[in-house]
Amino acid sequence: MTRALTETDIALDAIRRYTHADNPSAYFAFNEGNSFFRLPDEPGLIVYRPVGRYLVQFGGPFAPVESCGRLMAGFVAFAAERGAEIVAVQVQGADAPAFLEQGFTVNQMGASYANELARFTLEGTRFMRLRNKISRALRTGLQIREVPYQDWQEQITELDAAWLTTKGEGAKPLEFLIGELGGEYQRLRRLFIAEREGRLIGYISYAPVHGSRPGWMHDLSRRVPDAPPGVMEAVNKAAVDVFRSEGVEWLHFGFTPFTSLNAPTFAGYSLAFHWFMTYLWEHGAHIYPAQTQYDYKEKWAPTLVLPEYIAFQGRASLPALVHVFRACNAV
Repeated sequence: MTRALTETDIALDAIRRYTHADNPSAYFAFNEGNSFFRLPDEPGLIVYRPVGRYLVQFGGPFAPVESCGRLMAGFVAFAAERGAEIVAVQVQGADAPAFLEQGFTVNQMGASYANELARFTLEGTRFMRLRNKISRALRTGLQIREVPYQDWQEQITELDAAWLTTKGEGAKPLEFLIGELGGEYQRLRRLFIAEREGRLIGYISYAPVHGSRPGWMHDLSRRVPDAPPGVMEAVNKAAVDVFRSEGVEWLHFGFTPFTSLNAPTFAGYSLAFHWFMTYLWEHGAHIYPAQTQYDYKEKWAPTLVLPEYIAFQGRASLPALVHVFRACNAV
């Protein structure tokens, strides 16, 4: 008997099929807790999460270009019927016209980063410190390899709990704009671990990326509190070596808010919001560890920096931004 398609099956098909916006984080679309908006006579869908009086949209419409405007118009009407307001995050530059047509304000919120693996190298003086850090970590007896998630699931759960204690009292795991482990679609991800004598020391999960820059995205990365310095770098270098041997074209490092802010691009942008993003880069670590994330990504000298945007229904709004971070479990 053929299994009936679920909403997440349909979402998976859409993010594979409709890649014009080249959203490197597209696989977050079927995270647990997301909802999907569709129109009966249009292909594709919109991914969102209800938070308070907002519908927090993930990316733009995952749809053919000619359907994006109609999907957005339908979603705006859907929100109005429910007395809700839309704010969209991780909007790509190619997504912006569909939002602007509906009267949204589109501002840069941060950027995503990627390496073209055919050009990747850790040779030269620029990477000397990184090479040395990786070597020191490996000399502690770490073994690094790709593994099935189910074989390490129990230790991963224990490691995650220990890792969270290092983030301060009351810290909660981030979600929505970060990937997951486990579930039906774990088979689509790849997991590399560092272990010593059977004890899990750290891991990195990689999610697939489609579009014009296909490859893998460096997603969840966690380590035990007493892990040696360089363990994450050592795991990622091992994964890169495997990907390069397979002919993988790109390694993506994903989105970091408040980073690599350019001059405002789209008509109707909010200068005040642009200033606020620069302020949060300097002073917003309690909301999101942007500088720490950026420093890690910059170690790998990314060859591509892609601005990513936030789209407000109407004017830029601080309450709408707060609800984005509520969706992420950051506040």
